[in-house]
Amino acid sequence: MKRQSFIFFIAFTPFLFMLSGLPSFAQQTRISGTVTDAASKESVPYVSYVLLPGGKGGKTDIDGKYTIDINSNDNQIRFTYVGYKTQVKPIKPGVSQVINIQLQDEAMQMNEVVIRGTRKAPYRNRENPAVALIRKVIANKSKNRAEHYDQVTYQKYERMLFSMSNLSDQFRNKKMFRNYQFLFQEQDSDKIGGKTTLPVFQQEKISDYYYNKHPEKTKKILIADKKVNFDERFIDNQGVSAYFDRMYQDIDIYDNNISVVSNQLLSPIADAAPAFYKFFITDTVKDHQPQLVELSFTPRNKTDLLFEGKLYVTLDSNYAVQNAYLGVNKDINLNFVRALEAKLDFERNPDSRYHLSKSNLIVDFGLSKKGGTGFTGERTVAYQNYRINQPAPDSVFRDSRLSAVPGATGRSEEFWASNRPQALTAAQQNVYVHIDSLQTIPSFKRTMDVVTLFFAGYKDFGPFEMGPVNTFYSFNNVEGFRLRLGGRTTTALSKRYYFETYAAYGFTDQKWKYFLSGTWSLNNKSIYAFPQNYVRASFQRDTKIPGQELQFVQEDNFLLSFKRGEANMMLYNDFYRLDYVHEFENHFSYSLGLRKWKQSPAGNLYFNNSPADLFSRLDHLNTTEATLQLRYAPNEKFYQTKLYRTPLVGPYPIFNLRYTAGLKGVLGGDYSYHNLLGSIDKRFYLSQLGYADVTLEGGYIFGRAPFPLLDIHRANQTYAYQLNSYNLMNFMEFVSDHYASIRIDHSFNGFFFNKIPLLRELKLREVFSVKALYGGLRDENNPTFNTSTLQFVRNADGIAVTNSLDREPYIEGSVGVSNIFKVLRVDAVRRFTYLNLPNVSEWGIRARIKFDF
Repeated sequence: MKRQSFIFFIAFTPFLFMLSGLPSFAQQTRISGTVTDAASKESVPYVSYVLLPGGKGGKTDIDGKYTIDINSNDNQIRFTYVGYKTQVKPIKPGVSQVINIQLQDEAMQMNEVVIRGTRKAPYRNRENPAVALIRKVIANKSKNRAEHYDQVTYQKYERMLFSMSNLSDQFRNKKMFRNYQFLFQEQDSDKIGGKTTLPVFQQEKISDYYYNKHPEKTKKILIADKKVNFDERFIDNQGVSAYFDRMYQDIDIYDNNISVVSNQLLSPIADAAPAFYKFFITDTVKDHQPQLVELSFTPRNKTDLLFEGKLYVTLDSNYAVQNAYLGVNKDINLNFVRALEAKLDFERNPDSRYHLSKSNLIVDFGLSKKGGTGFTGERTVAYQNYRINQPAPDSVFRDSRLSAVPGATGRSEEFWASNRPQALTAAQQNVYVHIDSLQTIPSFKRTMDVVTLFFAGYKDFGPFEMGPVNTFYSFNNVEGFRLRLGGRTTTALSKRYYFETYAAYGFTDQKWKYFLSGTWSLNNKSIYAFPQNYVRASFQRDTKIPGQELQFVQEDNFLLSFKRGEANMMLYNDFYRLDYVHEFENHFSYSLGLRKWKQSPAGNLYFNNSPADLFSRLDHLNTTEATLQLRYAPNEKFYQTKLYRTPLVGPYPIFNLRYTAGLKGVLGGDYSYHNLLGSIDKRFYLSQLGYADVTLEGGYIFGRAPFPLLDIHRANQTYAYQLNSYNLMNFMEFVSDHYASIRIDHSFNGFFFNKIPLLRELKLREVFSVKALYGGLRDENNPTFNTSTLQFVRNADGIAVTNSLDREPYIEGSVGVSNIFKVLRVDAVRRFTYLNLPNVSEWGIRARIKFDF
């Protein structure tokens, strides 16, 4: 699973493609072609063209190409561009045709011979009036931002629409849709998404925003919220909204980087923009006060994460952006995105500066960029009641808990009709009703049931669901062939109480393992929905590899059965647990736990308490622990799956702090100790150089404890690359009672590969990681110095396979290539220290599946 995932796309794509079968290739009567410079033969981008007499038109793309549908009464097409002669060409109505255009410089006369070079002069920033203008825009950014004012208040309306797109007539005429033709919507075939679409999600929100500069404070209050709700058995409605909020964020043209579809693209007015973009003055608008300059821009490298489009800049002392049109090149290193367009409109303030009044972002997704069925998402945002330098009441900022007014999600139709800045069309208004109808179609239910089973791993039977299916079969060196069957109750049985269970059997050790839990929800919500607030009691008897910690998968996942080296040291664990979990809307949470733990060695693992007698063994260890865990993840967004929360990683840090106390003499506990652990996770965005995920972690154990209760560092002996484990460390290889670590995983998003001919066509991306761990054991917990504590495990040759870290840190690093076939990451991993220990791999190849844009 990925840390940043294409969740909604994954959830819907399989069943839609099963239904659609074939891509959409409707027969169109259209003309197309390429516009080039008559002298240099190079393509000319953003040339305006219009059909005559109909008036329909557009502009050529970055490569000078155009495509447009023609009507029966159109008989000419006209091309115009600043600095070139206008050309008009005849067209044949009703016949698809290719018309290529060679524009001539206005200085060139047809009846004279002009001698000029065959190569166009190279683009330069120096003495370029377009670059000089954009530098003035950059220099004036600060005073054109909302943050320039002492106070700003406004009301914000948002509408998000997500639809199946580019649907063929064959798909529309399927038997399942015979009585549901009203679900489909028609639009101009030239628009993104094609002629026929099928809406599957819509949400509207109205919020009041307040900003104060001194002291800096912001406040958002949700006034109204209306959205499509799916069956919670299949889709996490909260997660869907959070996912779209992450994918379609507000576009601030004055930011250096603009977040779009979970990536950051460099703004055309970023401080470094002249180094990455080419700028051209393509027109002036003299009938506007102040006058505007049309400034076109294109990426210097078409595969980099950059925009292309136009800015309209005021020719006054403000040099403000009055309109902006943003798109991306068809060759951009961005997965699944077939087209992207953003339009920003600005309105004038009383002080002659401008504020954003409306934005529209539309993105077309598909497995293939060449066409076929896909998805189109469109987000429209309107800003109204915009006021500057008018202080808000102190009460607005005083109540930090107020984030939504009561009844915001239950507003009447009359409220929406009177508060939308623009009335919805009949088709848009009917989306809510139509999607409810879509969910009643039996074939839709059956397909979603299959998709849920395939991706989430559960088969729903109403009040009970069985799964996860990927744990039904696995194997390891201790248990051999292992079968497991389990399931849990759902909200169809109760929203208050939940039960979960499984049973497993190993055919080599011939032992049964099982789990049973009962949970009571304290907020009458699903225990899998945010915010959680519940009490749980559970018992588990099962195996575990010491030091193995997995993310978003379970240990008996079949794919993790394949391991390198020797992986035959395990524990038989008996856990009796009582847990209380409480989450808050601000994403602070705490949990309290009481655990009675009995652990017995299995396989080649043993507990020896006498260095003089290797056969002096303990059958088990008994421990009783009390735990307090604190977590704070400001502005966190995630998608809730059946098992885990898949985070939608953003720029905000995540803080974790855990305190565990060993309680000697309580419920049979034999040890007294205190374990303190803390971590910070954060993603750092580095503009065109990609992003880095950084984790700082540290722990300290106070008191004396045997090595199974110390920090057994996370190792990985599978062939899957694991972000939070040491991929060339063996299980139980290192233990510590105090440690500090840092993990850095960096993705360059193809920054270097994009510059290499041929290689850039593959859309590959560079990654590297560094992991360093420094720690050690105090003498009281080190069996080398304290012979009364449990001894480290030794192999058949008498060599210790469990060790303490010396003064030298453990270090490993990797370099790799991601985005192979758009989903695969492969790393070459190198271990740099402790190479003299037994069964050490200095090099390794690891792979990871990751769906990402």
